[in-house]
Amino acid sequence: MDPVIVAGAGPVGLTLTLALARLEVPVILLDESTEAEESRLARTVVLRPDAAALLERLGCRVTARTRPWTGWRTMRRRQLVRQVPLTPGGLFGGSPPPGRGTGGWDGGLTEAMDAPGGDARAPEDESAPVSAPSPLHLPQHELTRALRGSLAAMGDEDIVRIVSGTRIDDLEQDDHGVGVRTRGTQATWWRGSYLVGCDGPRSTVRKLLGVRFPGRTAVERHAVAALRTELPWPGEALLHRSPPWRSIDAEVTARPLPHGLWRIDWLLPPGRDLVTPDALMVRVRDTLAGWCGGSETPYELLDTGVHTVHHRLALRWRVGRAFLAGDAAHLLGALGTQGLEEGLRDVDNLAWKLSLAWHHGASDALLDSYQAERRGAVGARLRAADQALPLVRAAGGWHAVRRTVRPGGSRGHDALLTEGHLGRGPLGAPPVYDRSPLAPAAPPDGSVTVGTALGAPVADVPVTAPDGSVVRLRERLGRELLVVLVAPGTGVWDRRHWMRAGLMPRLAAAVAALPLRTELLVTEAYPGAPAHTVLLVRPDGHLAAALSGVRPSALYACADAARGGNAARGAPAEASARR
Repeated sequence: MDPVIVAGAGPVGLTLTLALARLEVPVILLDESTEAEESRLARTVVLRPDAAALLERLGCRVTARTRPWTGWRTMRRRQLVRQVPLTPGGLFGGSPPPGRGTGGWDGGLTEAMDAPGGDARAPEDESAPVSAPSPLHLPQHELTRALRGSLAAMGDEDIVRIVSGTRIDDLEQDDHGVGVRTRGTQATWWRGSYLVGCDGPRSTVRKLLGVRFPGRTAVERHAVAALRTELPWPGEALLHRSPPWRSIDAEVTARPLPHGLWRIDWLLPPGRDLVTPDALMVRVRDTLAGWCGGSETPYELLDTGVHTVHHRLALRWRVGRAFLAGDAAHLLGALGTQGLEEGLRDVDNLAWKLSLAWHHGASDALLDSYQAERRGAVGARLRAADQALPLVRAAGGWHAVRRTVRPGGSRGHDALLTEGHLGRGPLGAPPVYDRSPLAPAAPPDGSVTVGTALGAPVADVPVTAPDGSVVRLRERLGRELLVVLVAPGTGVWDRRHWMRAGLMPRLAAAVAALPLRTELLVTEAYPGAPAHTVLLVRPDGHLAAALSGVRPSALYACADAARGGNAARGAPAEASARR
């Protein structure tokens, strides 16, 4: 079978290539560039736990290139209004309460902004800090280099071929594959089984497919600076709203980088001219003086820029055997750093589906589910931003906002933005595919409710693997379905005993009969799950089913739905043999 063609060698295209290669799917990566990515310290990425976990399990050790933040603080004028201690790691993306998935977050947005005190999910006593998992923050060029290094370390040219200095000029497709013509240093026709356009906001693939890309231009602008300095809160990120300095606008964000570096973002007023170097230097000096008690704080300015936020959403993410991912499919980033993270979530959703299609054949329902799930999730995120930002950042500044909302609303706005920066709430939570076409048409017999909503990312609990080792659940993601039995007490028994006791023989037989290769794991406990609960987890870590006890027919129905139904087309024998 022909390789998958990936167009675009930015972080999303590189991650997709790495994910497919690790699933033994050959890839041709078309890289338009001929040189290494420019080093820009003011162009950074923030990775919440689920995105960082994806890169780590693909062998891209991003944690070695950064360090966790120790905390997050939110200030308004001269007051500290919220402080959140941060810890390394944490749950795999976390889970909102049942029924509150990404598709249902519009209601959560209203609650968060209108509830007394402003944040429906915040603890009643905000003076008692609740820790959260720390995001990872690093320059984008370092992430790109790490991904290229991980691909080079594979050393298998039969799996990955990177073609530099070439871009797509034309494409055609039929029922069996996609043909693309390239121009540049290696102009030729390439034949692939599928094509994924990861070629950025001006995507050639999207244009050749005739897919419209509607949305809004310049929703927000931020002046950005990367500098080396010392701030009074080393290791903590800061959101400062309405700072009391004349030269500073409505909002400033400071995020620490390794080696004493910081990225500082100033939200710019709408309708202003481009930021001049002199105006930026005034912002830097006044901001540092305000934070450091008026002293002349030494600093080294390393890089500057203007980050413009656009909100766009492609109307179609799949056209036949061609797909769109990353900035080619969506532009967002109300908090300045979300676009790439959503692109990595595209990869996590698409890679296992393309792998299943390449090795075994797949139904249109499975391939269509990529657009249904990811476009739905990104669309909900954009709607949440469009609802929140006009209120939070209304024309006339923060004081004008306070006059237009009821008492207590200001606290809700602060909490809304803080949660978004930390990867929670309507502006930041990982996606929940609660309306997925891969879910059974009706809840199967024996369905139970656990601490993770159906379609949400599972909690990263310790599990016992088939070889008897105890690992984290997210370490087993990516390749196949997972069945997890909640069995308290198994940790004190030798595996060879409990594998032959209780529910395990029947469950092992039910797992062996499933239509997809599935790994059976055991955990001592799972949030909200009673003993003998059986969890079915998709390769991308989203919960597909939670059943009470061993129910072979219900488990089979859920696994069959997760692969898009019993309509898989045959794949070549040599590919099927890899199962």
